Amino acid sequence: MGPDSQRPTVSAIDRAFVAVNLKKFFAELKRRKVYRVAIAYIVAGWALAQGIAQVFPVFDIPNWAVRLVIVAIILGFPIALVLSWIYDFTRHGIKRTHDKIDILPVATANERSIAVLPFTDLSPGEARDYFGEGIAEEIQTALAKIDGLRVAARRSSFWFKDKKADLKEIADKLNVNHVLEGSVRRDGNRVRISAELTECGNGFTLWSETFEREMQGIFALQDEITRAIVEALKLKLDISAPVASRLVRSTAAYDVYLHGLFYSDKSTEEDLRKSLGYFERALEKDPQLGRAWTGMAKAWLWLADAYVAPLEAYSKVREAATNALKIDKDDAEAHVYLAETKRILDWDMDGAAREFCRAVELDPKSTPSNYFSAAFWAARGEREEALVYLQRTSTIDPASLWVNNSACELYRYFGLYDEAMKAGERALQLDPAFVYGEPLLAALYREMGRYDEAIALYEKAQNISGRLAFGLAITYARMNRSEQARKVLAKVVAARSNYTPGDAIAHVYVALGAHDDAIRELERACDERSSSLHFIGIAPEFAPLRPDKRFVNIVRRIGLEPEKVFAAGAPP
Repeated sequence: MGPDSQRPTVSAIDRAFVAVNLKKFFAELKRRKVYRVAIAYIVAGWALAQGIAQVFPVFDIPNWAVRLVIVAIILGFPIALVLSWIYDFTRHGIKRTHDKIDILPVATANERSIAVLPFTDLSPGEARDYFGEGIAEEIQTALAKIDGLRVAARRSSFWFKDKKADLKEIADKLNVNHVLEGSVRRDGNRVRISAELTECGNGFTLWSETFEREMQGIFALQDEITRAIVEALKLKLDISAPVASRLVRSTAAYDVYLHGLFYSDKSTEEDLRKSLGYFERALEKDPQLGRAWTGMAKAWLWLADAYVAPLEAYSKVREAATNALKIDKDDAEAHVYLAETKRILDWDMDGAAREFCRAVELDPKSTPSNYFSAAFWAARGEREEALVYLQRTSTIDPASLWVNNSACELYRYFGLYDEAMKAGERALQLDPAFVYGEPLLAALYREMGRYDEAIALYEKAQNISGRLAFGLAITYARMNRSEQARKVLAKVVAARSNYTPGDAIAHVYVALGAHDDAIRELERACDERSSSLHFIGIAPEFAPLRPDKRFVNIVRRIGLEPEKVFAAGAPP
């Protein structure tokens, strides 16, 4: 039998295509609650028709009026279905149902890829690391908008700054084929930028050039470099206006903005507050610099929970993100931060979903759009969506401590221990101090019954960072060492003088079997709007509380569907 005889016929392919699309269509009907509305309408319509048929004759209302009402009920059925497809009834009123975004793969087999390293500052006098990083990020942002080109995220590329690693090693770790590196030198009002593009597979330099301009022409210079790189990569780019200058009018404001961007990537309260000061000064110089508002939203987001109570911090996030979108409605990162405020402050999960979908639509290659979407859909119990976004994030940002540490936790919630182990071990290799939180690999060890390894990792992180971990208290509690667990818990709370999330304390109380105390802390977390509260539904640590009606009511109160999120997590 020849190979052609084994090919599916056109009709078979058509049938398969129709079957797949019908499956998607029926799934979309379910997501938009069309089935629920249809059943409710039929039941209510039938009851109304029966009531009319019984009551109208009593008042001598003619039969044609009865028939008219019944016909109206029948004609209203398709209208109700159409309206249920478009709109949804929520506790925040009638909202338009967000369109479901098809999550496309971030990379394809023939796709070219590049990492942009922070440019080295060779300026005389005071070091200006912020400027070299800012130039690199602007070029990186422009390249990320090009179809067919995958660009490693800022956190991953910039992690190699000051590290002794050759380009081949960097390319391998970031899973890219090309690396752009360079240097900047500012002397008075002149700026010189040298850039070199290397194909790391063979070590050949594809392109290198040095540019020198007045500082006033910095935006056009960034655009010129971007064009040259694209040409070297044999890609087409049609730029009708300078990429970097579209939303920036003041060179002085832009310089101050780069300062803020530099400090907003730090983890200490001092640095984050310093970034806020720079962003505010940038806006004083140019009130239309929307990205400065986005930077403020980002800084307040990272100040929240760790250093500032959520109600205060996320109100600032909302204000900044809203102002950013007034200037540029297509700012994907601002949509992400606005989505977080809807989730946390309002428990408006449908409103947050719309913002996250819009962010992904605007910037499908960014870490914030993908990572925060992964966490959001995981919290809602949408397992498949969350896993796809997690995979996309790991492709975009493979060398991010923050991404890998958090991915370890999300994979663990879903019971995917192999994936969780890989992400946790990458995080451990990137930074054993875990500047962005606890070593979540230790929590995975605990859930696997590897208590000694969990304790050793918590203690190692504590020796480096000086911070105790809630996870250590949970581990001791699970080992029936309740006295040690309570001592560690007391020390952790005492060390966090500003604010301690109630759900973090509740984790420990559940492990201790103190369910009433855990519920009390969860109620406090609701009142204070803890940002991590939405994960109690899928977190296996809270499985012992699931039979408790008080816990179920809390899960429902914060906008989740208890049965759905309980089923999405790992089996208890």
